Amino acid sequence: MHSTQIKLTERQQQILEYLRSYQRENGVMPSSREIQQHFRFGSQTAAMSHLRALEKRGAIRRLPNKARAVSFPEDINRDEWVDIPLYGSIAAGYAEMQQQEPDGSLSLDAGTVGLRRGSKAFALKVRGESMIGANICDGDIAILEIREPRPTEIVAALIDGETTLKRFVVENGKPLLRAENPRFPDLHPAQGLQVQGVLKTLIRRVS
Repeated sequence: MHSTQIKLTERQQQILEYLRSYQRENGVMPSSREIQQHFRFGSQTAAMSHLRALEKRGAIRRLPNKARAVSFPEDINRDEWVDIPLYGSIAAGYAEMQQQEPDGSLSLDAGTVGLRRGSKAFALKVRGESMIGANICDGDIAILEIREPRPTEIVAALIDGETTLKRFVVENGKPLLRAENPRFPDLHPAQGLQVQGVLKTLIRRVS
């Protein structure tokens, strides 16, 4: 189903075109706050009202129990198409992340990114240069699967109360986190280490 087959107001058509162009340029859907700012609405509620109107007319699909997860009907019809929440930073655990409103969502083909059907995943904006040796750069979007890690896999982990993206290493039976940049030392947990997700793939915006 394409937007040309759906009767929309001029403003609704503008918002639909904005959603499509934003997704093409950034790889993710805009948040309601970004929609509000782009169209200079008085509140995020106004942006959400327009999204609900687009959903009612069948121009978009908003997936239940996934905050801000918006997809286009022609994409959702693909069996392996999944919507993954995108976070600017990760909380203390996946349970906390589910309660935290994401910055947006990614619509991806599960097979392309290596996700098993039904697996839990999330996306995280990479910050810093500690993993440049693994070609993971500041501004990249990491797609992470929620499962137990294997040694040498790259993970998002909570270590002594702080979250980071590093390589999971086991030495002498003890886990640690290792950067892919010689300027960053190994991280040995003093109190605890909780792996939140295992890296599956990266998305990089090309300017």
